[in-house]
Amino acid sequence: MSGSSDPDFEPIETRIRDNVGRQGFMNHIGAELSELTRGACTLEVGRRPELLQQNGLFHGGVTAFLVDNATTIAAATSRGQPALTAEYKLNLLSPASGERLICRARVIKPGRQVAVVAADVFCLIDGVEKHTAIALASIAMLDDKAAARIESPA
Repeated sequence: MSGSSDPDFEPIETRIRDNVGRQGFMNHIGAELSELTRGACTLEVGRRPELLQQNGLFHGGVTAFLVDNATTIAAATSRGQPALTAEYKLNLLSPASGERLICRARVIKPGRQVAVVAADVFCLIDGVEKHTAIALASIAMLDDKAAARIESPA
C-alpha cells in the first residue's frame, strides 16, 4: 500500500523505498516492505528454515530485526528525516510460529531529535494473526549534517 494520496509524502516514500531496497540484511532475511504511509510501516517475512530456531519457531532475532527496522522506517516517514534506532524495549508475548511474521510500526510522537514509535508483531497461522510481540522504540532523528557524517565516515 502506498501513501500516494498525500503528494507531499510521495518523494519521502520513494526515498525510503529506495533505501530499504539497498539494505543487504533486509534482502538476506527476505523481508518485504508491504505498507508505507506517513507515520506507519509494515514489514513482513515468510517462514524459511534459516529463520527458525531449534524448535521450529521464528527466531527471536528475526522479531527483533523487524521491530528495529520497522520502527526506524516509520519514524523516517514523519518528516522525511534520516533516522537511527537509539533504543527499544521488546516484549515477546507468545511463540512465533506459523507461515509469516508481520510487524506493524506506528509513530506515537514524532520529534525533530527523537521520535517515539510502537510496534506490534503478529504471526500468521492458517490465515489468522496471533500477537507475538510488542515494542516501544526511541528513534534518533538525524539532521542533514549528522546524516552526511554517517554516510561518509571520516
